[in-house]
Amino acid sequence: MARSFPAAVDVAIVGSGPTGAAYARILSERLPEATIAMFEVGPLLADPPGLHVKNIADDAARARAQRGSEGLHPHTVVAGERSYADPSRRVVRPGTFLLPESPDPADGAGMPALAMSANVGGMGAHWTCACPVPGESERIGFLPELDDWLREAQRILGVNPDPFAGAPFADVVRERLAAEFDRDRAPGRRIAPMPLAVTVHDDGSLAWSGPDVVFGAVTRSNPRFELFAEAQVQRVLVEDGRAVGVRVLDRQSGEAHEVRARAVVVAADALRTPQLLFASEVRPEALGRYLNDQPQIVFAVRLDGVDDAEVDHRRAAEDGTIVEQGGVSWVPFTDREPFHGQVMQLDASPIPLVDEDEPAPGTIVGLGWFCAKDLRPEDRLEFSPTRLDEWGLPAVAVHYGLTERDHATIDAAQAAIRRAAGALGRPIGDAPLVLAPGASLHYQGTTRMGAHDDGTSVCGPTSQVWGVDGLYVAGNNVIPTPIACNPTLTSVALAVGGARDIAARLGAQLVSDTEGGRSA
Repeated sequence: MARSFPAAVDVAIVGSGPTGAAYARILSERLPEATIAMFEVGPLLADPPGLHVKNIADDAARARAQRGSEGLHPHTVVAGERSYADPSRRVVRPGTFLLPESPDPADGAGMPALAMSANVGGMGAHWTCACPVPGESERIGFLPELDDWLREAQRILGVNPDPFAGAPFADVVRERLAAEFDRDRAPGRRIAPMPLAVTVHDDGSLAWSGPDVVFGAVTRSNPRFELFAEAQVQRVLVEDGRAVGVRVLDRQSGEAHEVRARAVVVAADALRTPQLLFASEVRPEALGRYLNDQPQIVFAVRLDGVDDAEVDHRRAAEDGTIVEQGGVSWVPFTDREPFHGQVMQLDASPIPLVDEDEPAPGTIVGLGWFCAKDLRPEDRLEFSPTRLDEWGLPAVAVHYGLTERDHATIDAAQAAIRRAAGALGRPIGDAPLVLAPGASLHYQGTTRMGAHDDGTSVCGPTSQVWGVDGLYVAGNNVIPTPIACNPTLTSVALAVGGARDIAARLGAQLVSDTEGGRSA
């Protein structure tokens, strides 16, 4: 049966990832009388909408969900379905898909691993759930409300400060890292458990937070909220300097619809958000610029000097329920060491161990370091004014390179990750691996926030686009600082600020409309 799209709503939200869900949640709580329509280009994967795929116990069902996220040419192998391999042999993770064309090689490094997802929940159905708090120069200095917004983001993401408190050898890992790194570090920048968006149930099983958690019961039960999957917004409608709605293509029926709105939020990721603004002829000078990928380095180590016999060899239950298996530790960013470390104890080695027994849980440790990028306007997305991509939007070329400062930061991060490995035990492999640009999936900056409309930002402190009333942007792409830590907590915090601004403005309008109706 054909779907019925509303002719008008109070708020139209483009994208159903963590930040789009945050707008829906805050508005449902603060302004329940407002009508909200959310549009997602990809399909619904699971119930509840936005469920994290790691919570799907059945392997085949999880693979189908990942495949459903992979756009027009899915690559995850599912029985009876064609798999589309990338002809350039670029590595792509399950649940994501690459740009169909290789980035422009003229800029040196390019960004061959740039990837995205298309599904209800967006990348939030696939993320690692790491929620570190930004510090020092990662913080956005012109936002006095940032700490309040961060606390609110922790609430709606369901962040647990230490969900793996009893993991085997987690205390040993952190003690050794602290001895190596904590000297001269300020409080809050010392080795700690990684805060994770994870719920620990009474039986010890875990549920990873997807946008379903961000939506929460209040949004799902809101009769004025409606989610449309497989509904692609092709254009934001702007009249007289104000966003007044969206044009939507129903990808199920092929029909186009116009939905009027008092406010529009574009939360479609760091590539598709500026792409949609460009298609809508909203083109501030900084649009698509200051692209930040976070250069990523990985290594692995086997923890030594511990007694394997002390370990409770826990495994996943037969029904697939996720159980506590390993600890996750955090080496925070500092200005002196401008990178961020995520240290994950693995329940099994990702690398074959020759002539060794099966490692005990917690003794194989993966090290992932993310570097702060030297931000430049020339690291950018370029949108074609004449050529369309396979989704019918302006084709994108990526211009991206590393500066001398970036190479120096990467060299220092490699030295730091070697120090970490040496402190923990025996490295697995000869050297840390620097991943291809784009591999972090932490893209930022392409609709960056600024304190003033000086040409270096796309939106102001409340995420409203400069010069277009009622148009808001959301996602990691709003973050303006050279942040190295996992960015989701920060981007959800900025969405909290934007949603509160809409609630205050729209609430006043609704009151005025009501009073006007009474006087009439």
